[in-house]
Amino acid sequence: MTPDEIVQQLTSSYAVVVFSKNDCCMSVVVKHLLFSLGVGPKVVELDEHVDGPGIQNVLCQFSGTNQPIPAVFIGGKFLGGVESLLAYHVDNKLVPHLKDVGALWL
Repeated sequence: MTPDEIVQQLTSSYAVVVFSKNDCCMSVVVKHLLFSLGVGPKVVELDEHVDGPGIQNVLCQFSGTNQPIPAVFIGGKFLGGVESLLAYHVDNKLVPHLKDVGALWL
């Protein structure tokens, strides 16, 4: 499978996917927020994945930057990184969206 196919397969198979790196503090923030809301995202640690560099290149295309980590997908769509996720949460849009895609049952 190519890195593009891996991203497509994961984001279409799970309600919430976080592409992360173990040494990225912003990734920790994203995962902590989602876990604290009761979401169990599919977390892909790129520094542990055999295709991590290739997947990161694919994520660069989604984010438009060369620093795409963390990358959050909800309902198969790219939301963004930590800033986008936090803004979505502050605007009270995150929890309803998570419910809509079946990631939360509150």
